[in-house]
Amino acid sequence: MTTPSQPSSADPRKDSLIEYPSRFPIKVTGANVNGFVHAVTEVARRFDPDFDASTIELRDSRAGNYLGVTITVTATSREQLDDLYRALTSHPMVKVVL
Repeated sequence: MTTPSQPSSADPRKDSLIEYPSRFPIKVTGANVNGFVHAVTEVARRFDPDFDASTIELRDSRAGNYLGVTITVTATSREQLDDLYRALTSHPMVKVVL
């Protein structure tokens, strides 16, 4: 029996602090090499067809060896975000996803 203070597992939206759809920033770090930003953009577009690459923010590491890329996607579900994180973390050019 579910009490009013406990979320129902029948409705996954109640298990999340995020209201869908919403704009959701994701920070991705990888080696500062040609093609890294393009690779991250392509993954983002697989999960958010309306992804706007003009919103990308870039930050070089102190020594310039790594590049931080912040992408902001339109999150439509927990499943979409989980799949996007899995795709990014499994990409060979990506070191860290936050």
